[in-house]
Amino acid sequence: MPAWPARPRIFADREDGGRRLAGELRRRAWADPVVLGLARGGVPVAAVVARRLGAELDVAVARKIGAPGHREYGVGAVTPDGPAIYDETGLRALGLTAAGLARAENRERAEARRRLERYRAGRAPAALTGRDVLLVDDGLATGVTATAALRDVRAAHPRTLVFAAPVAAPGAAARMLREADDVVCVAEPPDFRAVGQWYADFRQLGDDDVLDLLIR
Repeated sequence: MPAWPARPRIFADREDGGRRLAGELRRRAWADPVVLGLARGGVPVAAVVARRLGAELDVAVARKIGAPGHREYGVGAVTPDGPAIYDETGLRALGLTAAGLARAENRERAEARRRLERYRAGRAPAALTGRDVLLVDDGLATGVTATAALRDVRAAHPRTLVFAAPVAAPGAAARMLREADDVVCVAEPPDFRAVGQWYADFRQLGDDDVLDLLIR
């Protein structure tokens, strides 16, 4: 985990982030809501939100397509079945093309499908058509994976589609309004550098952690 400069964190952990986020979301009236946790890190946040809203909980999966040699730098993202999306500005800056990233795209799509199959464990997905759908993650940085997931969910024709996260980079929430009907965040710190910066406990999660939360 990166050694961030000593400073107060906003959230103790993802569950704390979920409680704070749920406080914002409970101010609204929701029509037959379903909360989708963006795996993996968004699921603990979403589990708290779903519990506090009395909503159904399910999972969404999107995988970042990283730049060659720098997989953490996302230039695109893909869901198990939807089309890949790419940051055209990022591609141009790095001299890349979507065609040149086909192998990475296929690899990440296969991993997205593996994860979704594992998390669903034979259960039918939540029905989304005509319902208020809240896509929840633990934070919003570039927004490339959130965009892919939102477009995937939009294809199911929800009544409304909201993206929610405890923390977001400055301007990221406003940009996400191109994809979601609304965006709800607890904090948009001006000195944002990474999502994990704002959690005292930001441990990495495994598939078993996600499964446990979904089963409970």
